[in-house]
This record gives sequence, structure tokens and C-alpha cells, in this order.
Amino acid sequence: MLRTARWLAFGSAASIMLGIAPSQILLALSFAALLASGEKLRLPRIWLPLSLFMLGTLISLAFSGDIQAGLPQVRKFYVFLELLVVFSLLRSLRMIRWLFLTWAGLGAITAVRGCVQFVQKVQEAHRLGRNFYDYYVGERITGFTSHWNTYSAEEMFAFLMLAAMLLFGGRIRRASVWVVCGVLIAVAIVLGETRGIWIAVAVAVLYLCWFWRRWLVAAIPAAALLAIAVSPGAIRERFTSIFQPRGVDSNQFRIVTWRTGAQMIERHPWLGLGPEGVKIHFEEYVPADVPRPLPSGWYGHLHNIYLHYAAERGIPTMLVLMWLLGRIIFDFWRGLRLLPAVPGPRRYLLHGGIAVVLATLAEGFVELNLGDSEVLTMFLVVVACGYIALDKDVADA
Repeated sequence: MLRTARWLAFGSAASIMLGIAPSQILLALSFAALLASGEKLRLPRIWLPLSLFMLGTLISLAFSGDIQAGLPQVRKFYVFLELLVVFSLLRSLRMIRWLFLTWAGLGAITAVRGCVQFVQKVQEAHRLGRNFYDYYVGERITGFTSHWNTYSAEEMFAFLMLAAMLLFGGRIRRASVWVVCGVLIAVAIVLGETRGIWIAVAVAVLYLCWFWRRWLVAAIPAAALLAIAVSPGAIRERFTSIFQPRGVDSNQFRIVTWRTGAQMIERHPWLGLGPEGVKIHFEEYVPADVPRPLPSGWYGHLHNIYLHYAAERGIPTMLVLMWLLGRIIFDFWRGLRLLPAVPGPRRYLLHGGIAVVLATLAEGFVELNLGDSEVLTMFLVVVACGYIALDKDVADA
């Protein structure tokens, strides 16, 4: 039963790149098998801030005045079982390596699918007689997911863990195959044109390079600017839109959501509006000087994890979340300092874990990434595997 539970947990962690439904079905089965096996239930040392975050959510819900509306966020607690089953069951660094190589392989497959989608969208824009950039901003590639941000975030996590393995994990059989997978994933990230992901990948890659070959930290920005200069016009336009947005770009609607979130926090600093309260009450808090109609965009959340969780669940609960994320970085960094300065499975898992958290924090300034179940699942898998690497009782083989 224990062996079955482990492979079910592996399947849940790996299949998230193909869809949320298979991953969550396998998660339920792995949890049931874990209970039936009699294996010890384990949680990493972040259990306290995680528990307080959940408690803060429940308290906010209780005082929200609309408990029924906020229940979807409570049901999302189910996703956190991924942390429990992976940490309890995947007690082999070799099995974990195959998990992240599976992510790389699936990431390459979804990257190819994304490239095909990109070509189809170029053809569709041409058929409709529309400017490709204007058309593509609202019709980006999605791979096997339902939204381009989910797709790009999944590819980012797969890319970062593969990069950490190649840089810090020692020799890997058929490394050239995995390098090709990494290149395909990188191409998909570029074609996805999700600017928050671009920035997050840049932050994480600079971190990894700093601890691998520090001279690359100076060379990478120059290489990136050269690549942008020779890239297709749509890519260049998307990059420059970070600083010089056009009418079709999302900068303006994000400013509206951020200002609205600040109004919510000012009026409800302790408990927030309650889970799902931001979406329900958004119109009530839009600043009076914002012109109507509002800029085109999605107003169901605040596109910023710091503002959103403070507005929805209160400043204390948001600070608990920051404590949780900061504790992960601290624990992984302290673990790295205790390791021998040689490549190995623990080193790549800890460096990759820090890179993923840094990327999540960076993208969190412009997107509610941890509110996405698929992204949260992959994040929890990385965190669980990082804490397994800190466990001295787990063998390297």
C-alpha cells in the first residue's frame, strides 16, 4: 500500500502540468492510500505559518457577512494536501529527480503545443486582417491550461527546477536531451508574452547564475537585450510595453485594481472583506476619480498577492503569508550553507526552491499567482521537495 501511495503522489505532482482534474483525483487517492498504509503523516516546518494563514482565512470568512460566498476559498485548502502527501511519501531524492525531469518532459511537450498555437494565432490574425500584437494580447497561447498566465507559470516552474538541476545537480544522463527540453520551455515562455513571468524568470535566473558563474549576472542582461533587439516585432512591442504601455496593454487596469485594493485595505485593515470579497465588492471601492468605463481587463482580483490578501483577509493574514514565504527562503538558504560546496541532489533542490519562491514573489507584484490552484500545486511540490532535501534521514541515492 505504501508503494502505491508513493506512485499516486508522484502522479498527482507530475500530472498537474496536464490538468488540475487528474492531479486532484490522484491527490485524493494518494492521501487515502497514505492513511491506509499507516505511514507517518509529515509536514515541513512551515506548518505553523501555514496553519495561521488558514486560521486567518476562516476568521475573515466568519466576520465577512457572506460565508456562503467565501466557501470556494475554504474548499481550496484541499490543494494544500499536496504539501502533506509529497513530503510524507516522496522520501527518495532519486524519485524526486525523476519528478522534476517529468516536469521538464511534459513542459517541452506543452511548449511544442504552445508553439503550434502561436502559429495558428498568427494565421488567425492575418485571416481577420488584424494587427497581430493587438489581437494576440487577449488571445495568447495556453498549452493544456485554460489561461495563458497559468500556462506560463507552469512552464516557468518546470524551467527553473530543470535549470537548477543542470547547474547544481551534478552529472545527468543524456543531459543534451534535457537541455533541448529547457530551450523549448524557454521559447514557450517568450512566446507566451506574459510580462510578469518574464520579470520573474529574469529574477530567478539571475539568482541561479549568481551562485553558479557570477560573471553571467553581467552577461545575461546584455544577451537578453540583444535577443530582444533581433526578435520579432510583437516580442519587442510586448517588452517595451512594460515601460510604454499602449491601449491594448494591461498596465492601466492593474493601476485601477491596485488603487481599489488600497481603498479596501484602508477601510478593512484587520480582517479584510472576507474570502471572495474583493470580487464581490470591487465596484464599491473603485476611487471616485477613476474615469468610466474602466480600462479593459479582469477585475475579479487585484493582480497583486500583497494587496489582494491584505484586502481580502486582512493585513495580519497577509503578513503571515509573507512569514511563510520568508521562512522557506531562510530554511533553504541555511540548508545550503551547511552542504558541501559540490554539486548534488540536495543543492539543486534548495537552489531551485529559492529560485521558485523568488520568482513567485516577483510575479506576485503583478498577478495573484498563488490564487491559481495549478500554480499553487506546483509551488507546494517544490517546497515539499526542498524540505525533503533538508532531511538528513533521506538518502541521496
